[in-house]
Amino acid sequence: MRILSGIQPSGALHLGNYFGMMLPAIELQEKGEALYFIANYHSMTSLFDAEQRRKNSLDVALDFLACGLDPKKAIFWKQSDVPEVTELAWLLTTLTPMGLLERCHSYKDKLAHGISPNHGLFAYPVLMAADILIFDSNIVPVGRDQKQHVEVTRDIAIKFNQQYGETFVIPEPQIREEVAAVPGLDAQKMSKSYGNTIEIFGEEKATRKKVMSIVMDSRTPQEPKPDAEKNIVVQLLKFVAPPEVARDVEDRLRAGGLGYGDLKKSLFEHYWNYFAPMRARRAELASNLDYVQQVLREGAERAGAVAGPVLTRAKRAAGLD
Repeated sequence: MRILSGIQPSGALHLGNYFGMMLPAIELQEKGEALYFIANYHSMTSLFDAEQRRKNSLDVALDFLACGLDPKKAIFWKQSDVPEVTELAWLLTTLTPMGLLERCHSYKDKLAHGISPNHGLFAYPVLMAADILIFDSNIVPVGRDQKQHVEVTRDIAIKFNQQYGETFVIPEPQIREEVAAVPGLDAQKMSKSYGNTIEIFGEEKATRKKVMSIVMDSRTPQEPKPDAEKNIVVQLLKFVAPPEVARDVEDRLRAGGLGYGDLKKSLFEHYWNYFAPMRARRAELASNLDYVQQVLREGAERAGAVAGPVLTRAKRAAGLD
């Protein structure tokens, strides 16, 4: 079983990235051939600062390795270091119906949130399809919001296979429903685009202030909260606190007597403790960047060895050699 996933270096990684993509990917590296990449080509649709992209890409590498990605168990590389993916993207785009892309929710959602439209943003699913198909991927762990893009990949692969003969493996999305959508500070999906995130490795004082500033309703501590399970802080606490602790806090809030200030303090403390071992590991990695760069170089070589034959197969099928 070959597993593939990627993550954009478009800003500091947050709890939505960790629980929605990184943690499932780290767990899956024990269950199959895992291939994970830093999607720096994809970041070009919304990030236009070259130096920031370089910094973000290194930060993603540090974060992912600190959180448990093991280069002995998984192939890990920067997308731009395996150029076969962009060559395949052109082959795929010639068979991709415009209507298929026009129906993609992600593009409409980004425009609705004020992101300037460009062709890369519109054609994002085709490059994502190339990312997946170039490695004969079987399983693609994604958040619920990306499920449609894997379905688009399947449609494109099937169309290519019908047109040129059996060429691509048809991938399957894998979604862990309980972590498919991590809520942000404003109750929308947590996203850098919305400015509602809690960073994985945020600075202590700034993150505490961010958590304590989460807006609550006007009910007093003594009032029962029968809808406690809908509280954003309770929902976030369930990710970083032991299950029995999260249940107890939710029950106390529902019964009345627990103040929102104490609730938010509990969230911060559990968040800070949850990521403590990873902060220590990240500090070690940051002091040995040569090792991090070596991991990415070796990962690109291994990924290229997989991608090359698939591209050759696709070009032969399409009559390009």
